[in-house]
Amino acid sequence: QVQLVESGGGLVQAGDSLRLSCAASGVTFSTYGMGWFRQPPGKEREFVACISSHGGSTYYAESVKGRFTISRDNAKNVVYLQMNSLKPEDTAVYFCAQARTSYVASNYYTSSHYAYWGQGTQVTVSS
Repeated sequence: QVQLVESGGGLVQAGDSLRLSCAASGVTFSTYGMGWFRQPPGKEREFVACISSHGGSTYYAESVKGRFTISRDNAKNVVYLQMNSLKPEDTAVYFCAQARTSYVASNYYTSSHYAYWGQGTQVTVSS
């Protein structure tokens, strides 16, 4: 059974950095693309970033481009989200998700492309 477990969230100040991790089990991790989504309080879940199975392709939401970096370590079955220059509007529950395919594309901002989801980790950015 596929399990995705996020960690690394917390309370930080604007301008700070955080690195989120998502550990995968029950899956041949290097076979699938991965994504990060977030759900701000009172809003719908939204796409943040995605990465192909071997890390060669990445896509980002415009709101995080240049500040966030998605990466993965297939030897450790972990995908990361490095978040720099955090803003109060980045406050959300962050979820990782396993794509249905090894590749990702520019339209992988929709949740339908993802088969499994983690429980989420809270990130709160104070002003």
